[in-house]
Amino acid sequence: MAIGLALLVSADPVTIRQFSHALQELSISPDVCQEVPASIRLLNRRKFDAVIVDLQLGGQSGLILDEVRLSPSNRTAVTFAISGSDVEATAALRKRAGFVFERPLSTRSIRSTLKPAYGLILRERRRYFRYPVAISVTVLRRNMPEVRCYSVNVSEGGMAVSTFVPLSPGEEVQVQFTLPDHKVPFLAESRICWLKTGQLGVRFVSFLGERKSELQDWLSQKLEEK
Repeated sequence: MAIGLALLVSADPVTIRQFSHALQELSISPDVCQEVPASIRLLNRRKFDAVIVDLQLGGQSGLILDEVRLSPSNRTAVTFAISGSDVEATAALRKRAGFVFERPLSTRSIRSTLKPAYGLILRERRRYFRYPVAISVTVLRRNMPEVRCYSVNVSEGGMAVSTFVPLSPGEEVQVQFTLPDHKVPFLAESRICWLKTGQLGVRFVSFLGERKSELQDWLSQKLEEK
């Protein structure tokens, strides 16, 4: 089961085959795109944990790296460049990527560059991972009755809850909940970030004590189980 998603942009069949195999070895699913315009459209539609750009595509490859930085959902993705044959022409593009694969490529050289970045890719995946779970949630408001509801999903940064109580986006609240297999409830200073019929979004601002690490560990375990 894949635990990460990478956008691989290259028009070279050998390169595509080499990287697809290396990524799958690390349980990262490659989404292959051979054209720059199509890859930019994908970046606007999907969330990727890593983006790998073949500089053999020429100057247009820089448009992909620019799009990653400008994308609201992908700007923190781990970026890689595959070196082009014209080193001088692609020197500036190489600097815009977090990691660079040097040609000539080999299975060993690809692995040696991917492995140091693997932890960053997993961290990126975990930051956006939302685990669907229905648990009892209490929203505590200042000088207002508490709101009892149920979660729809939980992530490292917040949760979606099911309720018809009209809380206001931007409102500061406290959220109390107990994760499955946990006995001690979590209490998080939070902020309402969106509202729609029957649901609202909560962004965690801070936790008491070391509870954030506990939540991260729990989510990591659920991510590995997927």
